[in-house]
Amino acid sequence: MHAPPAIASPTIDPLGESALLVTLGDRVDRGIVARVHGAVMALRAARLPGVEEIVPAYASLAVYFDRSRTTRAALENAVAEIVGEMAYASPLLAPGRSLEIPTRYDGADLDDIARVTGLDVAEVIARHSERTYVVYALGFAPGFAYLGDLDPALVVPRRATPRTRVPAGSVAIAGAQTAVYPFATPGGWHLVGTTMLVMFDARRSPAALLAVGDEVRFVPVPS
Repeated sequence: MHAPPAIASPTIDPLGESALLVTLGDRVDRGIVARVHGAVMALRAARLPGVEEIVPAYASLAVYFDRSRTTRAALENAVAEIVGEMAYASPLLAPGRSLEIPTRYDGADLDDIARVTGLDVAEVIARHSERTYVVYALGFAPGFAYLGDLDPALVVPRRATPRTRVPAGSVAIAGAQTAVYPFATPGGWHLVGTTMLVMFDARRSPAALLAVGDEVRFVPVPS
């Protein structure tokens, strides 16, 4: 039996005075995302002395540490050993839950998206709602989940001029991803719809509705 092909060696760089940046790839890719989160789980399980927090992104992760409890060199060696052992591991993203997000396709940018993509509005809605997405990462704002991958026909760049206020619950697309704004914030994504689901509630446990690895479908509901 042949082992899976090895991935490129991870790079480890300083991230300020009290953190390391571990990079496992250079693109948004489901396999790389899986390796990042496998590394996060392995590092958390190792309980390395001085490590305070481990934060994943698409193709990298940050390891924050207490300089009074460890040195950068010692931590870098330990992290390199743990992450290096994953070079031949199968890139499987830990399975999450399957969730449906009821969505009113009443977004202000639907007509513009249809014009840019050459589709009619009904086709834009169908292509967005017929796909199953995976949560790749959370960031930007608490509970903001980056979902991929969007139907290639719907891939459009961010708005040239971001809005100063995007309402909470706005369903939006940008690049090859889609997301729901958990709060009213500025934003440059294209608005396709709205949902009444609360994406983040500090009184809830967990506070964020979505977690990395969850599978998500947007279900059209009457406007």
